[in-house]
Amino acid sequence: MSNNDLDEFAALIERERERLLSTWRIQIRQLPSAAGLDTPRLNDHMPGILIELAMALRSRSDETIAETLMEGSPPAHGLQRADEGFDIAEIVAEYNILRGCIHDLATAAGLVLQGRAFHIVNRVLDSAIGIAVQTFAAHQAAEVQKRREEYLGFVMHDLRTPLNAVALAARVLERTLPAALGEAQSGKMFGSMRRNVMQLEALVGKILDENVHVKTDVGVKIVKRYLDLWPLVEALFDDLYPVLGTRHAQLINLVPGDMVVYADAVLLRRVFQNLIANAIKYAPSGEITVGAKSIGSNSAVECWVSDDGMGIKKELLETVFEKGKTGGDEAAGTGLGLAIVKTFIEAHGGMVSAESAEGRGSTFRFSLPN
Repeated sequence: MSNNDLDEFAALIERERERLLSTWRIQIRQLPSAAGLDTPRLNDHMPGILIELAMALRSRSDETIAETLMEGSPPAHGLQRADEGFDIAEIVAEYNILRGCIHDLATAAGLVLQGRAFHIVNRVLDSAIGIAVQTFAAHQAAEVQKRREEYLGFVMHDLRTPLNAVALAARVLERTLPAALGEAQSGKMFGSMRRNVMQLEALVGKILDENVHVKTDVGVKIVKRYLDLWPLVEALFDDLYPVLGTRHAQLINLVPGDMVVYADAVLLRRVFQNLIANAIKYAPSGEITVGAKSIGSNSAVECWVSDDGMGIKKELLETVFEKGKTGGDEAAGTGLGLAIVKTFIEAHGGMVSAESAEGRGSTFRFSLPN
């Protein structure tokens, strides 16, 4: 193209921009992630790219195009498309579809897209693709890392309860077994157990401190099966018995003996573990009741854990399932336990709720669709 042709092509792109974008949108909606987007979200920064292209054609130079784009909208476009569920192939495809529409526009106007014009078009679009994809990939990598860190934080939090049970059980045995095993032998064994438990608790605490402020949603993989609920709760009572220690709380299993739920057994156990351990902490000398009932017509199940302890302040009740929030003294925990409950139940397609009044105990409920 001559210089006049470059100017004519630039003017054509500006004049036909809306029709060009309309043609592009028809084709882009064939991409799965683009099908449900409205026009403003679909367009995003593409009108700006066409403006950049027209400017580059008029300037006869592409030396600063990459820098101009880096300061402009492609990085934001990559983040936007990540939020809208695009994958990298779809991001590349939408720019290449625009490239094809530009070529068709030139051909229809009797312009041959070659030489300097061809080079400028490719430079602008390829630079935009590179920047958008780079931002998209960096964002996705950061999200994966955050999810891994949060999941690790969840696991470490849930390790605390069984570790605490082991430590308390060891203390009881340390007081009752020395005479049977011999003072020297038993003292050495229990001393080693105590040190190792303390090291594990310190490691768990360190990892929790590093991960407690992660705010992204964790990806939870669930494997559902039908399972009997009463035995699961009863076995958990046995495992948590040492946690009661010198407390006088009473654990009561009111789950019907024939109750069956469709859930991930491991995650459901961790849900109950967190709720029961939480109740023991805030109701050390009362009754802690676990129950369940069928709800609705689709065999869904509602479960609950109730206590008659100190209760939760009204202003804290609405945020008690958020990460970093607790129902009582902030120093009493990391605020991850109830966040874990919410995450795991929502991964099952269920819902969580809390009812409480200061001095009159709390009830935490969750539903399990069947």
